[in-house]
Amino acid sequence: MTEKDIVLMDGDCGLCTHTAVFLSPRLKQQNSIRFIAIESKEGQELISTFSEKFQNADSVYLIRDGKAYMRSGAGIRCLLYLKWYYSMWFPFLWLIPLPLRDFAYRIVSRNRHRVFRRPATCVFPR
Repeated sequence: MTEKDIVLMDGDCGLCTHTAVFLSPRLKQQNSIRFIAIESKEGQELISTFSEKFQNADSVYLIRDGKAYMRSGAGIRCLLYLKWYYSMWFPFLWLIPLPLRDFAYRIVSRNRHRVFRRPATCVFPR
């Protein structure tokens, strides 16, 4: 893999920050993905290349092999970057129908700022 895949996350979200901090040491290959804040200039430039549906979504994004994924599809695909004892959950979670996965994603997304404190500083490059 010559070019890293990218995860775009909300830099002001405690859940996103905790997720990135959790994922980083558990990657199969240490520098296989980059975490970028959606609010950053680079993040906004990447999002501007997406389809209108993707641009208007308030979501986490994964750009894997040049293709963009969002919401639960992006989150579950992030498991593929992790060591085997995490990535083995991918096929089981993938069996859950997309509308149900995205419904659960939206509930968590809507309530993430109430449950997780905003970080004092953004851990993603801005």
